Amino acid sequence: MKILVINSGSSSIKYKLYESTSSNHEFVVLAAGGADRIGISGASVDCKRDGHEREHRFLELPDHKKAINAIFEFLTDPEKNTLKSLHELAGVGHRVVHGGEDFSESVLVDGDVIKAIRDNSVLAPLHNPPNLMGIQAIYELVHDMKQVAVFDTAIHQTMPPKAYLYGLPKTQYTTHKIRRYGFHGTSHGYVAKKAAETLGKPIEELKIITCHLGNGGSIAAFLNGKSVDTSMGMTPLAGILMGTRSGDMDPYIPLHIMQTQDMSIDQVNSLMNKQGGLLGLCGNRDMRDTMEGYHKGLEGCTQAVEKFVYEIQKYIGAYTAALNGVDAVVFTAGVGENERTIRKLILGNFTYLGVKIDSKANEANDTIITAEDSKVAALVIHTDEEKVIASDTFDILNL
Repeated sequence: MKILVINSGSSSIKYKLYESTSSNHEFVVLAAGGADRIGISGASVDCKRDGHEREHRFLELPDHKKAINAIFEFLTDPEKNTLKSLHELAGVGHRVVHGGEDFSESVLVDGDVIKAIRDNSVLAPLHNPPNLMGIQAIYELVHDMKQVAVFDTAIHQTMPPKAYLYGLPKTQYTTHKIRRYGFHGTSHGYVAKKAAETLGKPIEELKIITCHLGNGGSIAAFLNGKSVDTSMGMTPLAGILMGTRSGDMDPYIPLHIMQTQDMSIDQVNSLMNKQGGLLGLCGNRDMRDTMEGYHKGLEGCTQAVEKFVYEIQKYIGAYTAALNGVDAVVFTAGVGENERTIRKLILGNFTYLGVKIDSKANEANDTIITAEDSKVAALVIHTDEEKVIASDTFDILNL
């Protein structure tokens, strides 16, 4: 069975073509790539096939339909024999950022699903519309292609009301659906399961805190295999300091800025989402650049790293209390998987829990980076959100 995974953004599309020959979710990546600068001059499509060099094509991509058609042309190139025709595809799996309260699991796309994704666009105006563009483009190009929607928010629908409700009049939730939703769900769920497998214990018996640390970042708490809390809120702006997002702050600050600095809603939105975070504190949105400055002793970079670490430590501490203990802390995504110093700094505050870092293992980016006698295990696990989407698509198509 061959499955195409699509992550459709406002001006870009990422894709992976998988093949599975068993029911055990063993997938092989046949090709991967993306389309960039959709609707902008200088657009391109690329493709990396197993055993071949990456290929680039520069062409006009006025919309998502043209971009996906260009991806299809790459995949069905008769000289490469990746796909003989699009009929070889069993289906297409899509990443959809916001499912609201409508979806607690992945679903086969139909008219009702499309309407729900569109309705939830009010909660994710930057993400859901382009996610829908990808679905619509596939529909227009291959009308009978089966499509599956996999939601970032779905796994967090197991959170109890005490975790997802805000201290606002109840009608703000019941009428307007203002609540904590959480994101990065495919990543958090994947690495939590992998951590349990690595430790050789059933996930239903573990208390796990997962740290998805990339340009965007969030922390999640898993109790008996279910998400019970997460740091992002109604939108991805909440939680820890990120590449360009401010993370948690006094909710009156945006109102104060609008009143005293004559800024519009759009300007304040940009300030918090695109000009904040690491970028706002030290001028670097990329943690690699920030860490370079940190090691040189630059004040702004040092403050940014210390702030980043401190906020993660607070969430881990809070979730340890919420879980009444913790068995494992998992690091994943670009920063979590690669920044050894960040992991060491974060874990350094948890000696009171019996955490013992294995410095050599941490430097080597081993899967388990704590000593054998550490009372809490710390793990580094590579996230694979595309594989989760492929796996869910496989399962739904085989129902």
